[in-house]
Amino acid sequence: MQQIIPKKCTVLVIGGGPAGSSAATHLAKIGVDVVLLERAEFPRNQVGESLIPHFWKFTDQLGVSEKIQQEGFLSKAGGITVWDGKVHQISFSDYGYRRPGLHVERDIFDNLLLEHSKLQGALVFNRVAVKKVDLSIAEPVVSYIDTRGASNVVGTIQCRFVIDASGHSSLLAHQLETRHNISSEMNFMSLWGYFKNSRYAGVDRQSHSYPELTKVAPVTFVMSHEDGWLWHIVLREKTSVGLIVHPDKMKGMDRQQRETYFKQSCACLPHLKDLLRDAQFIEGSLQYRPDYSYYATQTCKENYYCIGDAAGFVDPVFSHGIQNAFYNAAMASLAISESLKNTAKSARYAQLCESRIQQFYGFSRALSLGDFGVNGVNRDLVKSLMKAMPPLELELMLVASEMTNRSENFKQLADEAGVWESFSEQHEQKKRGFIEDLKL
Repeated sequence: MQQIIPKKCTVLVIGGGPAGSSAATHLAKIGVDVVLLERAEFPRNQVGESLIPHFWKFTDQLGVSEKIQQEGFLSKAGGITVWDGKVHQISFSDYGYRRPGLHVERDIFDNLLLEHSKLQGALVFNRVAVKKVDLSIAEPVVSYIDTRGASNVVGTIQCRFVIDASGHSSLLAHQLETRHNISSEMNFMSLWGYFKNSRYAGVDRQSHSYPELTKVAPVTFVMSHEDGWLWHIVLREKTSVGLIVHPDKMKGMDRQQRETYFKQSCACLPHLKDLLRDAQFIEGSLQYRPDYSYYATQTCKENYYCIGDAAGFVDPVFSHGIQNAFYNAAMASLAISESLKNTAKSARYAQLCESRIQQFYGFSRALSLGDFGVNGVNRDLVKSLMKAMPPLELELMLVASEMTNRSENFKQLADEAGVWESFSEQHEQKKRGFIEDLKL
């Protein structure tokens, strides 16, 4: 029998990705009445398969780390970049990480997180698309279309707080007109697809065939090219390959033309063509996202919170997306739980959460895009975060900043924050250039 969507709840979460499911889990675990509406049917396809080790501290809080370990996702040892001809490698073990990064199939990973939120007591409804949120009253009213049955049913649900985790669609940011695309030349779009039988880049800086995954740990491989940059991420049964390019490159192309461009690029780009030399493209797997990097100028108010990709999306060269989602979810859940204890301070808690979310996204934008003072980056907030970060986590980010050609402004921020000099010696020791022995 189909479960009935209630007419009221304390917290309504829009979207069942990592941000939404994590927020639902945090709140349900402490007894808050949570309803989550997700427009798709889970498991659903999603990109973003590379996770850096920072994520474990958040899954520990959620109580889902053991389930992730049991799933048996591929462990990744670090990353290799080839940027403007310079090769760098990061090994997570150099920074004291005892738990690995992961290469995950996002449909499986996201579904695991969503199922966990159900077990904690959240009411989850797939195939229910939120269309509008009325924030004009103290307790918002959320309008939705329920597509689970033979015919669509229109309905509403009233709540005390709305968490918008609607992902790239950014429902509330669009509704409130607070979403802005990155305004610099760093605004990209993406094409990605999947291959069977690709070789992969190993931690030993050499390429390996699929059967060797049990012997040599993979790394995430990233490379710049004339039109932008690319990723190559090996998974358990297929490999994710993405091309990040400037929008002008795809202007006027239909789907078939985009697929032709994608396949031709994969067949001729250095290193990538070698990794894919024995691979077969999985027909129909190509996907396209046009407005790639954006941010919301306002993410939190007294009765709503925008988290994850609904709050902003940054060029993902450093795999910060899911980490941002987990962090946002933890901050928003804390602000809401405190607001429920002391309603008179709800606006203050929302303001504090806003500051933390903007700080985290500002850090990611400064790191990935190389600019600050524009695109929603608050320099003082970023410097404050640098000062507060755990030393090894900060050191890893400082080293990562030098893996592309976008590091100068980020280094300046670190210098102004007083953290660059103290790490510069270790930074130089752990930077690696392997141009002469990269054998892909």
